[in-house]
Amino acid sequence: MRLLLMRHGQTHANVSGELDTAHPGLELTDLGHTQATAAAQALLDEHLDAIYVSSRVRTHQTATPTARARSLTPVQLDGLHEIAAGDFEMQSDHDSVHGYISTVAAWIEGDHDRRMPGGETAHEFLERYDAAVRTIVDAGHDAALIVSHGAALRTWTSLRLLPDQGAPAATEPLHNTALIILEGDFEAGWSLVSWHGEACGGRFLDDESALDPTGDLDDAVDQ
Repeated sequence: MRLLLMRHGQTHANVSGELDTAHPGLELTDLGHTQATAAAQALLDEHLDAIYVSSRVRTHQTATPTARARSLTPVQLDGLHEIAAGDFEMQSDHDSVHGYISTVAAWIEGDHDRRMPGGETAHEFLERYDAAVRTIVDAGHDAALIVSHGAALRTWTSLRLLPDQGAPAATEPLHNTALIILEGDFEAGWSLVSWHGEACGGRFLDDESALDPTGDLDDAVDQ
């Protein structure tokens, strides 16, 4: 199947650099709504059978313009939510952001036993995210859109791509409404079609002044 993975639009936490992962999460900014509307236009040439979102309000708001354009109702799957920040929740200081991002980076590098302080391990994250994606695959769609979260999408894609892909997924930017396209399934494996790390509605919709710790993994770790 063809799996389109979109990061949600900009939220107030992305602007301030806070690690907002808990339910229900902050809403989109005005720019975030504009990004969501532009994303719907950018996806017009893509066939979509279904749209899936996490339990966080920002994914619902991001999916709404695309859903309306397709007369589709987004389906919420709880396993698609962001990697829990645990003890770092709603923090924006250097140590907290570095602790969160460095844990995610360690997972991508293969340390799946490492636990986010007060949160989950890579094993636990992959178990619930895989289960959500399997639900989507088992529904029999030819193509589906998932609106999810920066660290979650980056980590899941990096760890589930076929080993011969050679794509630097772990270090590529993933800005608000960035779009990753995969093809395959769990049996054949997932191949990377494209990784568009900027806002899919146009680079002019990226907010370079926003702190957004999960948008650029390398920058956050190096701070």
